[in-house]
Amino acid sequence: METERLIWFKEEIIPVSQAKINVLAPTSQFGVNVFEGIRCYWNEEKEQLYAFKLTEHINRLINSAKIMDFDLKYDFNFLKNSFLDIVRANNFKEDITVRQTLFLDGFGSWSSKGPLEMFIAPIPKGRPYDKIGIDCCVSSFERINDNSLSPRVKVGANYMNSRLGHLEAVKNGYDTAIFLNNQKKVSEGPGSCIFIIRDEKLITPPVTASILESITRQNIIDIAKSDLNIDVVERDIDRTELYICDEAFLCGTAMEITSVLTIDRYAVGNKSKGKLTEQLREFYFKMVRGKLKNYDQFLTPIY
Repeated sequence: METERLIWFKEEIIPVSQAKINVLAPTSQFGVNVFEGIRCYWNEEKEQLYAFKLTEHINRLINSAKIMDFDLKYDFNFLKNSFLDIVRANNFKEDITVRQTLFLDGFGSWSSKGPLEMFIAPIPKGRPYDKIGIDCCVSSFERINDNSLSPRVKVGANYMNSRLGHLEAVKNGYDTAIFLNNQKKVSEGPGSCIFIIRDEKLITPPVTASILESITRQNIIDIAKSDLNIDVVERDIDRTELYICDEAFLCGTAMEITSVLTIDRYAVGNKSKGKLTEQLREFYFKMVRGKLKNYDQFLTPIY
């Protein structure tokens, strides 16, 4: 049962139903926390669960804590070993996602630096959408930027911007949204980065376009260049380019690689899974499940 699942909470492994946070803590009142969502993939043949790019995720968590000026009491090895301990304690043998969160506890304010605590919560997780692709709209909400609330930081409060954009999209009959930044260029989705394909070129906004420095995004860029011989261009994208691109997809730890079929009711390509998108997606899933030897260094075996 969900309530019997084990969680790492304040240096103990306990049932999730016993993990309690003070309602007056800064994390409860103001969303003062930083986190990572980390995917683990089950390989049936090897009977092994692999955490994908765990090192990169933990390093980004540390960077988020630094930017938020937290009094971080944990080092890299402690963060990694705690992650492994809780996943093993649950003995998962399926695809999961793990939320590793550093949060401000106590009775301080939004400007407090501590006391800092952590929870690590593994959850069974399949694909976010069980259909060919999704329908998106360009949001009327502007993406946050580095001069207001940086999207480079995975802080809980940032996701209220994502919430507004996503809920607006759903209310209007779409699956999710695509944000523009304060320069009116394409930024990213709520919790996902965007790629388009035009003339056989893979195009994505740069990290300075008010986007998260996404681990999945960078991984797609790397495999496209080194393994699939696809030209990659990082540049600003205009809104109307979304309407005439050949293919488009959103990507991220939760989204993985998900085809976009329409944007603002404009058909993307022929409204089906694109050739290059499917090529990238197939390669990606082989890699994260430990079926490609050259990528073993990105996988951390759990058992």
